[in-house]
Amino acid sequence: MKPLLTTLCLVLSVLVFQSLKVQRNLKPDMPMMLSYVSTPRFAHQMEVYGQQVDLSRYDRYERFDREMTNMCYMHTTTMLIIKRANRIFPLIEPILREEGVPEDFKYLCCIESNLDPRALSVVKAAGLWQFMKETGKRYGLQIDSEVDERYNLEKSTHAACQYFKEAYEKYHDWHSVAASYNAGQNGISRRTEEQQQTCALDMLVPEETSRYMFRIMAMKEVMRDPYHYGFVLYSDQLFRPIATRAITVKTTIPDLTEWAAKQGISYYHLKEFNPWLRTNRLTVRAGHTYTILIPDTDQMKYDGTTYPVHCSDWVMDH
Repeated sequence: MKPLLTTLCLVLSVLVFQSLKVQRNLKPDMPMMLSYVSTPRFAHQMEVYGQQVDLSRYDRYERFDREMTNMCYMHTTTMLIIKRANRIFPLIEPILREEGVPEDFKYLCCIESNLDPRALSVVKAAGLWQFMKETGKRYGLQIDSEVDERYNLEKSTHAACQYFKEAYEKYHDWHSVAASYNAGQNGISRRTEEQQQTCALDMLVPEETSRYMFRIMAMKEVMRDPYHYGFVLYSDQLFRPIATRAITVKTTIPDLTEWAAKQGISYYHLKEFNPWLRTNRLTVRAGHTYTILIPDTDQMKYDGTTYPVHCSDWVMDH
């Protein structure tokens, strides 16, 4: 009996195996993966920092292609950046123009922090422009237990502009300026001399820095025409700008919770619009002042009313 059972088991095993083999060779009625995947197409020339960049050379094309593909399939992050830009770009663009820095550096800001005013990296770089503590202090930002101006949008943007202009005095090339923001001025200066190149796009730099330069360019290209790259947005989905009034503070505020209540807002909203306030008090030294922004509570709701769209190319209904 046992030999017969063994034989039957072997026969059944062979039949099952053959059946699975046949099924595996059959072409299914539907593809296993139902998502549509496409490599983004782009022009071989683009304007960045006011200059034309030739992307037709194989290395530039492939480096840009990598970042464009990454940007287009990093859906959540890219979508959030476009939404946040509707609130942030109107605030930083005038500062860049005032400082004489190309407006395209707003895309560097996108890459640094995803336009999150509270961004804090694993190495403790903070704010929209991701200043390290010592670098922020070098460019005039107050950073202590109560105040961290790396989170102050206006002051940190002015500080970033000072960095950009200082670096441009060295390199006379905005791509090299952008690269130095990632790799440091010493690193780019050394490679400029060693490799006898005047533009960081043509230098052998660390991979992170190489990708960083092309990420900035890819961010600009996607935001030039999001729909072309698969991002469908409507004007009421962009983050709405909220008007604020500025209060100049000349004396110490021992309790910011009580102070916020007197202004008609919560402590939460005080910190939302002034993330540079790091504790529940603000000590004001003699001769010093601070500007605190108070949001207009009437503009805080998505209630169906129209609000400004910073760039009509971002949305379908403009």
